[in-house]
Amino acid sequence: MPALRKRWLGNEVMNTPNDIQVDIVVPNQTRYLSLIGNIGEAIAKELDRYQGDRETLAYHLNLVLTEAMANAIRHAHHDNSKKTVRVKIHIDHHQLCIEVYDQGQGFDLESVPEPDPGAPVDHGRGLFLIRTLMDEVEYRRGKDGNVLIMKKKLG
Repeated sequence: MPALRKRWLGNEVMNTPNDIQVDIVVPNQTRYLSLIGNIGEAIAKELDRYQGDRETLAYHLNLVLTEAMANAIRHAHHDNSKKTVRVKIHIDHHQLCIEVYDQGQGFDLESVPEPDPGAPVDHGRGLFLIRTLMDEVEYRRGKDGNVLIMKKKLG
């Protein structure tokens, strides 16, 4: 049975068949990075509605999910194993949307500089890769937490 998408209409929720919605909460530990990346990869490989190369999309989703989650674990939660990271993946006919939630202090996405190509490659490239591989990227701060929203068009 296909997952149902929730569409907000005022305060009402409308479910639409054939859309995919995944909502995962994991402990704030790096050992779950590959699990989350593999889930995104598996979804992409089965995504018949995607017009491009699904293997490439699978690799890109694995990478952006892993990078976004690693940033939440290391920077927002400072490796605090008592916290959790929530990942939502929503796919409708036109786009794929990934949301990674954290309870950290937040940051200004626009103030993060592009990496220096001459600098060591051990860190500092995650947001650059995410921005490069996804069509839209935004970060919202809220009173109950923050969310990194990444969108990819499917058509």
